Amino acid sequence: MTDTPDYTPPKVWSWDKPSGGRFENINRPIAGATHEKELPVGRHPLQLYSQGTPNGVKVTIMLEELLALGHKGAEYDAWLIRIGEGDQFSSGFVAMNPNSKIPALVDRSGPKPIRIFETGAILMHLAEKFGEFLPTEAGERAECLSWLFWQMGSTPYVGGGFGHFYAYAPVKIEYAIDRFAMETKRLLHVLDRRLAESEYVAGSVYTIADIAIFPWYGGLAKFNSYGAAEFLAVHEYKNVERWADMLLERPAVRRGRMVNRLSGDPSEQLHERHDASDFETKTQDKLAAAD
Repeated sequence: MTDTPDYTPPKVWSWDKPSGGRFENINRPIAGATHEKELPVGRHPLQLYSQGTPNGVKVTIMLEELLALGHKGAEYDAWLIRIGEGDQFSSGFVAMNPNSKIPALVDRSGPKPIRIFETGAILMHLAEKFGEFLPTEAGERAECLSWLFWQMGSTPYVGGGFGHFYAYAPVKIEYAIDRFAMETKRLLHVLDRRLAESEYVAGSVYTIADIAIFPWYGGLAKFNSYGAAEFLAVHEYKNVERWADMLLERPAVRRGRMVNRLSGDPSEQLHERHDASDFETKTQDKLAAAD
């Protein structure tokens, strides 16, 4: 690896040395399982295999919102997949998501289990299954799905681009940080301009667009993602701040942020969720006090 401007790529790239950085131990240019291990299955209709990253949080917020509305069929087991340890490369997980990325959901409510991977697909599956958080009127539905897929398409520049080079890369590369900081700020401005004219992202009601966008852009606004809030001057995006504060007032959002979480205040870490009572009895502070 080099940080010099005169690096000349070889004619054919080969994987002949560690990539460096925080995720060096799990990065590889091939797909498939690295080890045999089946996934556990709990008692609820929905089985979630995830970690409390922004992508994982999208789904747990959605599930908690559905339960808050009284949809008993949205009861779920949330199993922790420790991505830093390579759990996503187990044979069981790869069978659920060939791309080895969290989260993966298995819907066991019908005669045949249905696997769903990619968060946009999971949110749409749940929204359509329960008839919630996705408008049915054609124009409103199109607006919601447009913003949902805006998030799906834009966020790799925030996480895999800016977050990686600013916080995780083994060397600080000015060009890479500048390139992705510019794009991250542009995306924040896109969202801020939209929220200047709309209470929620897709219009006047809360939808899966808000649920998908909040963990990433709300994370930048309220939780100093990548330690970059000051660097990106996130406080300047007043409409994003207003929207994020509004969503954080929702109990389901606060609960969803706790599930499969491995960092932060122990009272806000619920490593696995198998019952609604787990939020009161099985957070990390409660488990530590019981030992």
